[in-house]
Amino acid sequence: MAKVRIACLQTHSGNDYAANLATLTAMAHEATAGGARLIFSPEYVLMMDGSGRVMREKALDTAGEPALSALAALSRELGVWHLVGSLTLMSGDGRMLNRSLLVSDRGAVVAAYDKIHMFDATLPSGTVIRESSAYRPGERAVLAPTPWGLLGMTVCYDLRFPQLYRALAQQGAVMLAVPSSFQRETGKAHWHTLLRARAIENACFVIAPAMCGDHPGKRMTYGHSLVIDPWGEVIAEGGEVPAVVPAELDLARVEAVRSLLPSLTHDRPFALPRAPDG
Repeated sequence: MAKVRIACLQTHSGNDYAANLATLTAMAHEATAGGARLIFSPEYVLMMDGSGRVMREKALDTAGEPALSALAALSRELGVWHLVGSLTLMSGDGRMLNRSLLVSDRGAVVAAYDKIHMFDATLPSGTVIRESSAYRPGERAVLAPTPWGLLGMTVCYDLRFPQLYRALAQQGAVMLAVPSSFQRETGKAHWHTLLRARAIENACFVIAPAMCGDHPGKRMTYGHSLVIDPWGEVIAEGGEVPAVVPAELDLARVEAVRSLLPSLTHDRPFALPRAPDG
């Protein structure tokens, strides 16, 4: 397998679409000037507000326009593949979709993935978030072809569901994308541990571009974009401010680790436990 230079674009997006697109464009230029051929942006990269009402009012149409045409043009201009962390689109039933897209260096949409797992949680601070009240969950796992190997597409809260990542790896993924806008409270406690676990369990590169900073609607995100190798080593990390986070992936490392620890082939069926009586 080949080596590839990548970059995570760690943004601090707000609810101004034009400003967010300008920031993303500048970061993409910086990343490709540094040699990146595959870039990864965070969840909600072009629209981020803690208010569900604002997100709905500013959601893109069902085709992802006008954002998708602008992103396709950017990839063509720079000759770079782009894992667009996620865009918020209106679905046909009135709910929104949280959709991640892979755009080729020719500006073609190679794959699209709708976030499966909805973040319905109460944070330690007491903040309540109910994504399922506004978003329609996806129903299908997605493997996307790239010139460097198969990429498993996930988004943020999916990270807490290891069965999704195992399924992607067992179907051939050598890279797992986890674009996120991870809450600061939970990020401090769980972000690094969960991402390293997904890399180790599946002997995959894990690439997690993250949103950072304080956003409109009282949303606070953790940052710390991470690139982790199949042995669980962190090979690149962002801090808590916007930055381009470059890394080089040697995809041969995946097969090397899997030959040492072929646990992806060791799953065995088992009976589910029964709850004790009484």
